[in-house]
Amino acid sequence: MTQIRFALAQIDTCVGDLDANADKIMRYVHLAAKGRAQVVVFPEMTLTGYPIEDLALRRTFRQAAWDKANWLATELAADGLGDLYVAVGTVGTDHASDKPKNRMVVLHDGVVWAGYDKHFLPNYGVFDEFRIFTAGERSVVLDIDGVRVGVAICEDIWQDGGPVAELAGRGIDVLMTMNGSPYEEGKTHVRYDLAVRRADEVHAPVIYVNQVGGQDDLVFDGGSFVVDADGTLLARAPMFMEHLGFFDFDADAERQGAGEIAPELDPDEEVYTACVLGLKDYMAKNRFKGVCLGLSGGIDSALVAAMAADACGGEHVQGISMPSMYSSDGSKDDAADLAANLGAKYDVQPIEPLFVSYQKQLDLEGVAAENLQARIRGVIVMAYSNAKGLLALATGNKSELACGYSTIYGDAVGGYAPIKDLLKTRVWELSRWRNKAAAAGVGIGGLGIVGNERSGAGTPLPGGVMIPVNSIEKAPSAELRPGQKDSDSLPEYALLDQVLAAYIEHAHGRADLLADGFDAKTVDTVMRLVDRAEWKRRQYPLGPKVTALAFGRDRRLPITNAFRE
Repeated sequence: MTQIRFALAQIDTCVGDLDANADKIMRYVHLAAKGRAQVVVFPEMTLTGYPIEDLALRRTFRQAAWDKANWLATELAADGLGDLYVAVGTVGTDHASDKPKNRMVVLHDGVVWAGYDKHFLPNYGVFDEFRIFTAGERSVVLDIDGVRVGVAICEDIWQDGGPVAELAGRGIDVLMTMNGSPYEEGKTHVRYDLAVRRADEVHAPVIYVNQVGGQDDLVFDGGSFVVDADGTLLARAPMFMEHLGFFDFDADAERQGAGEIAPELDPDEEVYTACVLGLKDYMAKNRFKGVCLGLSGGIDSALVAAMAADACGGEHVQGISMPSMYSSDGSKDDAADLAANLGAKYDVQPIEPLFVSYQKQLDLEGVAAENLQARIRGVIVMAYSNAKGLLALATGNKSELACGYSTIYGDAVGGYAPIKDLLKTRVWELSRWRNKAAAAGVGIGGLGIVGNERSGAGTPLPGGVMIPVNSIEKAPSAELRPGQKDSDSLPEYALLDQVLAAYIEHAHGRADLLADGFDAKTVDTVMRLVDRAEWKRRQYPLGPKVTALAFGRDRRLPITNAFRE
């Protein structure tokens, strides 16, 4: 009877940090060996981090990665682990063309086996691999103790035909895939359905190992899993955390035995945790110890501050209240209450004296005077960032970013924007969810955060509320003039977000939007605002992608664009 234990090593790596990535691979192989695994599978491009973008074009980087793979093989053998089969993703070189390849290598008996090169190179959305890599041209079957293991890399299983179709005709016993599939809301079920189709195609179980962690504007959610030949879910790793899981394959069994199956997350928790992990990893991998941001008392800055506290601990969050002559007492109180709830540092920097000084020289009116207030606040936030070595957070949401409802070099300043891919209505939903989680003492998925404790402080909150209820319920306003409300300049968010979702994420034009049932005035207003704001979006900080289409690499429209519908 032939049995093989596979270890699914779902780990978080950093692009370019070959030494740290190799050390983590070593640690997980040792753990897998203690768990009696014979095969250890890591995510796509584990050794180099992913995506490496134009680093792949640098010959010296490719050579360093290859040297590190050889070092790994040698060290594993020296540690008595040479009999394991360790599948690692890295960058290779096509010797005929001297161009890079997205490669899986197998470390065994102290050497790097000739690997498998990714066949299908994604060239859509956030992916641009066709420009960087040379595609592989053959399928590969590994014979591991008499078990025929077909291998594939990420996009290879998303496309009909190609290596999976070839493997279906080669009588494989297991399909083993390594993946770097970024998170987006609702994608987990899409992956599972895809794996079920491929399992049926090859008549064998499918092992799907996915990367976890944040890399610039991408968040990888992990969620590695195994499905049987009939589509039965056999194992599933938790989302948003590193994990080592096991799958025992029995070549003589008609059906494979089930292992650990992590529960699914609440949809709001999923999105919230993705944003937190994106910020947490961006800070860690770029060596930021803390953050600073303006606290206005509004819902956007409140949600960003809560995410920051969950990412790095409330004591590492520097909130700055910057009231003007138009700021309400309620907003100032809400900002102070939020900082207290989070255990954050809190300073008050009134901007009126600075505004008066500017006005003595500039004498601005209307929108220019309103924007001046926002830009003074931006200067203060960046001053804190420079002086204290903190990561400045921009607090704008996707609705504002879409419509250009922000001040460039004002509230748009910062190094990272945690909610830039959340529509305003989603901001409210996640804020309510975070308060419910705090009240219930529910942990935040994968991050080990207890819901009813201050991040880093451990003191229970009164009633479990993190975000002041007034910040959630009051009418949104930038408070740049007396009585100002967002609805003075924009359609109500409940309507606006529906139009934005159709126009941006589904690429509906004017005729489509009218057919969707939206009125012509609203459609024309929203399209005009979105089309005119492209230049602002290009200058906005990066932030985590959590929807199917985020501003940035997903959506590339010209700034100079005279087309109007």
